[in-house]
Amino acid sequence: MAVVARTRRFSVEEFHQMVQARILKEDDRVELVEGEIIEMTPIGPRHALCVDRLNALFGAALRDRAIIRVQGPITIGPLSEPQPDLALFRPPIARYAESHPGPDDLFLVIEVAETTADDDRARKIPLYARAGIQEVWLVHLPAQTIEVYRAPTPSGYQDVRILQRGQTLAPDAFPDLKLTVDNILG
Repeated sequence: MAVVARTRRFSVEEFHQMVQARILKEDDRVELVEGEIIEMTPIGPRHALCVDRLNALFGAALRDRAIIRVQGPITIGPLSEPQPDLALFRPPIARYAESHPGPDDLFLVIEVAETTADDDRARKIPLYARAGIQEVWLVHLPAQTIEVYRAPTPSGYQDVRILQRGQTLAPDAFPDLKLTVDNILG
């Protein structure tokens, strides 16, 4: 007789209860994606530097126009609370005292990948599309590219572009903010 293993999915509320009960610690490198608690990979120096560079570029240009969250949670429905490398969302900051930003709050989500690009494409980017997040960038360090995902649908993003060194890009929400792939990659 074959035994079928069953998976137990957790809600965002249960995930938070695990932190409150100290089953998970606030500094544990985990995120909740579609009900699964995922251990995040360690951040290497190139990855950290790229995130720092993005934070500096957006911080200098956007000031009071967007809130920048670095490697912090966003809530996407009852089963997902990923921690993208960078998220730009609507001010004022006081509105997030009781809950993390959700899809309607987000201007842009950025994932930086040194070793996780395939997993990000398979798991996180489809999640962001189903949630209706308008724009996602995947900074793929080994390939030296930035993948830009726009026009979300329940089946994925309809507009996908891959940009390389020498090209420029701007977030849809801030078309006046012209960045170069080279500035982001260093």
